[in-house]
Amino acid sequence: MKLPIKAEGVALYDEKGFLSINYHSFSESNNQTNGHSLEGDVVTTHLIKDEPISDIPTAWLKLYLLSLRHFQPNQLNLDNIFSVLPNLAWTDKGPKRIEVLKSISDLNNYRVYSIDKFPPMTDYVVPEGVRIADCSRVRLGAYLGKGTTIMHEGFVNYNAGTEGPNMVEGRISAGVFVKKNSDLGGGSSTMGTLSGGNKEIITVGENCLLGANSGIGISLGDNCTVEAGLYVTAGTKITLLSENDKIVKALELNGKSNMLYFRDSVSGKVCAKNKEDEFKLNKALHENN
Repeated sequence: MKLPIKAEGVALYDEKGFLSINYHSFSESNNQTNGHSLEGDVVTTHLIKDEPISDIPTAWLKLYLLSLRHFQPNQLNLDNIFSVLPNLAWTDKGPKRIEVLKSISDLNNYRVYSIDKFPPMTDYVVPEGVRIADCSRVRLGAYLGKGTTIMHEGFVNYNAGTEGPNMVEGRISAGVFVKKNSDLGGGSSTMGTLSGGNKEIITVGENCLLGANSGIGISLGDNCTVEAGLYVTAGTKITLLSENDKIVKALELNGKSNMLYFRDSVSGKVCAKNKEDEFKLNKALHENN
């Protein structure tokens, strides 16, 4: 799918504005400009130019397009989305404004899944061929490729995701894309583009393994492994064992393939060397999603 796009859906709203939109129809738009209209509870949104977000229907449409796999992370302009979307309680009875939830005398009849600007993805979009152990940990706007498995401690932010097949037991932060056949071990982390003003877009190549509780602030090429417990940021000093112990900043290795990153347990130095063997996912875990 490509722009221009016309989307139609059913809106839930109150006197303060939109709460949610369930888009169900997508086609080519004949409009000349971005915009939306509301007739009863039916909202029609036109996305002609990919501009910074200025209204809730456009924000929801772009999140839908990501989770429906029409666009990959970082292919749509999501600027201003945090200032446009309201913070809501996402419950088993639909989204509620926080002040409304506070006024309810008997909360025992409600199950609150999250209080957030983004709903759980599976409340609105269920991609084909994925497994998600805890649906509250995948935001609408996540891109999950076919064959992706998200275990209980896995988390996928909006504008982030996996090519598939992948195993995710760690955190995929906003802006991060993980290519096929890679595994994020339990408690592992990828540095996103939201916190700390980080503008570097992180990618994880094919056939990579992030060990348990490891993390990266640089991109990995194909067939890379990061040892369990090791966090490699752009400024980490790394000793290259295959280059006569030359010391470089990790940023200089950004996107390089066939690398093993580990900490020397005697000296404490962070080291890297060429990796000859290839990591492979367990196909049986992903082919039957």
